[in-house]
Amino acid sequence: MNAWKAASTNWTAERVRALPDDGKRYEVIDGELYVTPAPTWEHQRAVLGQAYRMRSYLVGHPIADVYIAPADVEFRIDRMVEPDLFVVPLVDGRRPRTWGEAKRRLLAVEILLPSTARADRLAKRLLYQRERVAE
Repeated sequence: MNAWKAASTNWTAERVRALPDDGKRYEVIDGELYVTPAPTWEHQRAVLGQAYRMRSYLVGHPIADVYIAPADVEFRIDRMVEPDLFVVPLVDGRRPRTWGEAKRRLLAVEILLPSTARADRLAKRLLYQRERVAE
């Protein structure tokens, strides 16, 4: 199954969070719902490999912390995505304790699969650019 966009354009992060937990990934970008299948094992291995490398670097350079999906990143009520991996800066020298403290994203990583590549390369990439995610 490929990523697909729902017809309705009035989706919010709150509506998405109310959907049943059926293993699919639900994201909303500018009010449009995007649905992708659950990640494959290969996808998850790639995410973990990248997270391990980043975490190893950040242990020696404590400037930020790395997180992996599932984790909702809400930019505003009609923009909520689940990057495969993302990096947020430390807050007063410590890891953020709440999502509210993690205001900025320094890096967002999407591991491309045939089923998600179009949404990741187009809609999500443009969203990250508009939200000024540095990388």
